[in-house]
Amino acid sequence: MTGSEDSPSFRLAYVPGVMPAKWVRIWNERQPDIPLTLLSVAAAEASDVLRDGAADAGLVRLPVDRTVFSAIPLYTETTVVVVPKDHLITAAEEVSTEDLADDVVWQPLDDVLEWERLPGKPAIERPATTADAIELVAAGVGVLVVPQSLARLHHRRDLTYRPLVDAPQSSVALSWPEDATTDLVEDFIGIVRGRTVNSTRGRTRPRSEQAGKTEKDAGSGKGAKGRAEAAARRKPPAGARAAKAGAKGAPKGAKGRGKPRRRS
Repeated sequence: MTGSEDSPSFRLAYVPGVMPAKWVRIWNERQPDIPLTLLSVAAAEASDVLRDGAADAGLVRLPVDRTVFSAIPLYTETTVVVVPKDHLITAAEEVSTEDLADDVVWQPLDDVLEWERLPGKPAIERPATTADAIELVAAGVGVLVVPQSLARLHHRRDLTYRPLVDAPQSSVALSWPEDATTDLVEDFIGIVRGRTVNSTRGRTRPRSEQAGKTEKDAGSGKGAKGRAEAAARRKPPAGARAAKAGAKGAPKGAKGRGKPRRRS
């Protein structure tokens, strides 16, 4: 359950770089009586927050433990390298990891990319956070590789970024504990998947909506009685059918002829 039966609510966790505003707006339009509470969590803590029940669902970075969580992938981000504005690579529209061979590449402890081998020169230590690594880059020491949303989140006027074409990428997903798929979770799934409010998939519509549709169908002739009445209105009377059949059987030219005139 989410909240109490008298005052339900929906709690949505989200990790840095994810912008849930669009989905929250749609939720508020469709569920004005059920408040949505946002909970900002570190990427590494998202699974624990969902597992402990502190949030009903979360916008998280993959991978997640599929033995515990359900997940719907939403999008994959472009990976970029953050550099000072006077860095040589800013002359190109996009770069490769080979272009970073002469740079120290920072890997903060909260890095969300899965590297087989980090490019560039090895750093002496790992910054605690992405924000700390950004400060080092701004000081002219090394560069940082992150998903584009994190580069935007930590934007500075003295820094810029370029797409890194051959780097690992990070995917964002809607995730929730598999054994806690509530009606409200189903409602939010419908929103992120772009379903309309009248979609027949997912959660069953309220009885009041179903009753309204039944009355509308009856009035427009979509019910069984309405279909029968509509068919009766379309069917011509028996006399008209007989006259029509007779006209079809008459020889050509007979239609419209009157009585032959007597010759004098």
